[in-house]
Amino acid sequence: MILSDEQWEFEQDLARFVIEAKSFGYKLTGGELYRTEYQQEYYVRTGRSLTMDSFHRLRLAKDYNIFVKNAEGKWELTSDYNKIRPLGDFWKSLCPEKNVWGGEWKQFKDLGHFERRI
Repeated sequence: MILSDEQWEFEQDLARFVIEAKSFGYKLTGGELYRTEYQQEYYVRTGRSLTMDSFHRLRLAKDYNIFVKNAEGKWELTSDYNKIRPLGDFWKSLCPEKNVWGGEWKQFKDLGHFERRI
């Protein structure tokens, strides 16, 4: 499969993911999709990434800001693994052989990161 086909499949999974996130009670706002080589070098240098081989460079990874409602019913940004895990599990279920959630990485947890491996 050529890269644009993988990107197309990834975008379709993202569309399903965003719709399902809403039905689960989450609000998502977009973070990064594409990174240049210069941006990735900066992230590695500053400890925000561990590799130059980021799938963001192929437009096969997207970061989201994830919000949940608090006890007062107001949206708040969350970085709670247990609150985000249902989204990670759903993401993986869309394409178990390719979709990866950054919340399950061993060395560096990136809870808002969703990618497609090729």
